[in-house]
Amino acid sequence: MKGIPQGRYTKEFREEAVKMVVDGGISLPEAARRLSLPPSTLGNWVKANKAGKLKDIGKNYRPLTELEMELARLKKELAETRMERDLLKKAAAYFAKESLPGTR
Repeated sequence: MKGIPQGRYTKEFREEAVKMVVDGGISLPEAARRLSLPPSTLGNWVKANKAGKLKDIGKNYRPLTELEMELARLKKELAETRMERDLLKKAAAYFAKESLPGTR
């Protein structure tokens, strides 16, 4: 499942993510999982924050437009819906097979 396109996080998001690890007392892997980030990305942000260079990260990327953010959100939602649909198909087939006489 894809989230926000690579390298496209707002400055505020990066600062809040680092704050969760540094000030919030949450471990780096746990914070990365909660934010759906790769742990290495969050680790790089924490290192950059300690070096005072967190504000320099992402300067070369143009900010995402509202349309691009909406597209990324909808793609993620579609992928989740497809997974749920596939799971329900498998469950329905399993229970249909169980309800047939002589199959137990």
